[in-house]
Amino acid sequence: MNISTAYISASTNRYSAASDVTSEGTVIFGSSNLLGLWDISDGDKGISATLAGHNAMITCVRVIDSQSFVSADDQGQVRIWERKGFTSQWSCHANFSAHKQAISALCVFDDCIVTGSSEATVKLWKLPQDDSVVQFLQTIHLSGRYPLALACTRLPQSDTLVLAIGGTDRKIQLWTRSDTVFVQSAILGGHEDWIRGLSFSFPETDGSLVLASGSQDATIRLWNIEVYKKGVQSPSSEGLGSDDLLDAFEESLGDFGDAEEGGRQISLKRHIFSVKSKQESFLFSVTFDALLVGHEAGITSVSWRPPNSQNSTPTLLSTSTDSSLIFWSPTTMNTNSEDRTSSIWINRERFGDIGGQRLGGFVGGIWRRDGNEALAWGWSGGWKRWRWVSPSLDNDEIWEESGAIGGHRGSVKSVDWSPTGTFLMSTGIDQTTRIHGAIPQQNDLPAIWYELARPQVHGYDLLGTVFLDELKFASIADEKVLRIFDAPRRFVNLTQALHVTRFSENERSRPMGASAIPLNLSNKADEDGQVSMYAPVSRRPYDGELASVTIWPEVEKIFGHGYESITLAISNSRRYIATACKASSPEHAVVRIYDTTTWQSVGEPLAGHSLTVTQIAFSPDDELILTVSRDRSWRLFQKAETEGYTPQSAESKPHGRIIWDCAWASEGDIFATASRDKTVKIWGRNDENNWSCVSTLKMEESATAIHFNGLDKQQNRYLAVGLENGTVLLYSNSTLDTNWAWKMSILPDFGHVGQINRLRWRPGTGERYKEIASCSEDGTLRILIVQV
Repeated sequence: MNISTAYISASTNRYSAASDVTSEGTVIFGSSNLLGLWDISDGDKGISATLAGHNAMITCVRVIDSQSFVSADDQGQVRIWERKGFTSQWSCHANFSAHKQAISALCVFDDCIVTGSSEATVKLWKLPQDDSVVQFLQTIHLSGRYPLALACTRLPQSDTLVLAIGGTDRKIQLWTRSDTVFVQSAILGGHEDWIRGLSFSFPETDGSLVLASGSQDATIRLWNIEVYKKGVQSPSSEGLGSDDLLDAFEESLGDFGDAEEGGRQISLKRHIFSVKSKQESFLFSVTFDALLVGHEAGITSVSWRPPNSQNSTPTLLSTSTDSSLIFWSPTTMNTNSEDRTSSIWINRERFGDIGGQRLGGFVGGIWRRDGNEALAWGWSGGWKRWRWVSPSLDNDEIWEESGAIGGHRGSVKSVDWSPTGTFLMSTGIDQTTRIHGAIPQQNDLPAIWYELARPQVHGYDLLGTVFLDELKFASIADEKVLRIFDAPRRFVNLTQALHVTRFSENERSRPMGASAIPLNLSNKADEDGQVSMYAPVSRRPYDGELASVTIWPEVEKIFGHGYESITLAISNSRRYIATACKASSPEHAVVRIYDTTTWQSVGEPLAGHSLTVTQIAFSPDDELILTVSRDRSWRLFQKAETEGYTPQSAESKPHGRIIWDCAWASEGDIFATASRDKTVKIWGRNDENNWSCVSTLKMEESATAIHFNGLDKQQNRYLAVGLENGTVLLYSNSTLDTNWAWKMSILPDFGHVGQINRLRWRPGTGERYKEIASCSEDGTLRILIVQV
């Protein structure tokens, strides 16, 4: 058996340094404990792979070169990754513990790694050469202030490194290194809040260097760093301004050339510092150049556009929690002085959502290395992407938005296929329900999976969902209500326009869209589909459109349980739906059955368990309902001749710990239970009402999810088992044999790194290729192709 990946859905962590891009166009980003790889050089194909290795939330990613990058997490661990040749296989080359607390900032320049931690220190390390270990160089103590941004480059016309540190002290510290040790050279004040972003410009031909700093005070400051030349101005010169006279006076008070390395002189206009290189001393000046005001809320990141042949104008990208991304560029103007020009920085382009901090705004932004694409990720973990098209007639650039990636922010609790297997639906604790589908490609290329709709954006954590038919689903959340949603006409039009599927003309007689009411607890049908944001049906909706344009109207609410819902299941005929709630007593540890045509209760609640029912499963013919519980028991209920279900059989203590999941085989002759006691048990029928354990599968970790696939032509069937550590195991047997043979393990290196919450085989797949969807506590959703 072979495994390949058809689809990965993952969000990006809420750290402004959690992503970077290689020169070849691969975006590397932190998603929970995983590193995601997204190739933006070849269209819109989504996440290609993930890398496992970190044991904590990844906070920083920085590319070293085309063959290596470095990542850091919130436990102080740093990993250096490399790949051999031009393959897509990355491996961890070195890892070390840099700090005892979370790493909040990271930068790499040449062979130097700089890490900043919430323990109020910045440490410098030397990259390993060949198989050597990472060498510690120096610790910089910040007197209880946290570093939030780091940037490093070379001083103009010099080999000396300059390190900029910004953080919670609202000041920028400049440290320079000529030999081996960094010394503090200047402290730049002016910002009124924490500094969240720092970026040095790319080298200029005139030898100047610009440092951009972005702060939570919603402003960006630009600082010019250049070689200081004495004697340029004279105190006796006519026409000097008061600042010029004061600088000249201060310079006359002392000889800067005699200052020690790192020595500073106070100046209202410029900071002067000296560095030594090869027994020579050089002077540099730092001058505040411009204040950029345009964002309405705090700046989260700043980044200079890489120079390219199409445009040589310096451009600065900034992102903010006001949900906007801005390109800043200078425009040259003449001044009153003779032969002197000055530049005013203007807001040249603005993207995103205008008018407020929608959904938390942008967390960070980056450039593609050729400067032709700008990307930013938001508070919910989804990306937005803008591509440079061509210059217009007046030399202004034209940009257009293109497809990007996204995923659930936090644990994904449930997945379910539509009856035909066309759509996959997922829910998570980020309080969203998402529908994914495969869009066919031209030239007979394989279809590519995308998120097509976000039908429910709720006010409670969502725990489960099931399809009632292709265009209707039910969901439960951390509340007492079962909610039913019906697709709007906009979704029908979109899926048909993208050739995902076909619907009859009767399906068009439905409301155009829906709108969310306050508190995000319900969606109201909108006959005209009037929404504040327009999304064309000629392409898939992008991240900003999914949360506002693609929601579905809610058509029913069902009450009944006394506590918050915990699980639900749909019958194979789609006639009945069963729900259970959190319970600590037999009174509430019941399963309620509802008729999906009338939404009325069917029979009496199914009693018998003493604690929370964790999972429910209907037999293939809907004659039996299987329930498992925290009380370590399973129970079967038989369909009554009149109405409802009645108890048939039970096993009080088949497992030693909580039973997490249960599933029926497609033939109905066996069912399985998965437990925290690290076993999966297969149960077969001895007679009409007697079931016994026919096989026990022992696991290395707790079994948290199971699902059967149907028989193939060779009369083999497959069982997928998900474990607490993220591993997925595949077993098979035939109907003539009770023994289950292990076929393969999908390890965390290839798949999930957190507890598997749900596994679902895709209905209607072929004989040689089968597809399985999985979701996990690590926040990712995957569709894997299993080649039998």
